[in-house]
Amino acid sequence: MRKSYALEDLDCANCAAKMEAAINKLPEVEKATVSFMTSRMSLVVPEGTDMTALLEKIQKEISKVEPDCRVVVR
Repeated sequence: MRKSYALEDLDCANCAAKMEAAINKLPEVEKATVSFMTSRMSLVVPEGTDMTALLEKIQKEISKVEPDCRVVVR
């Protein structure tokens, strides 16, 4: 299953790369891409993944790198 989310207050490309690496280490994530240029995060996860719980974990990882950055769910 593919999902895409906006990222608010993503300030640098290096931070985006660190976030991407951390998110890719989560067991529920098959593939994550974080784009500084578009301020978007794309995920590939297994069908049936609890996205609410996963997004909480992802937000924690993002906050470790850039405290003001947040995932926007629309």
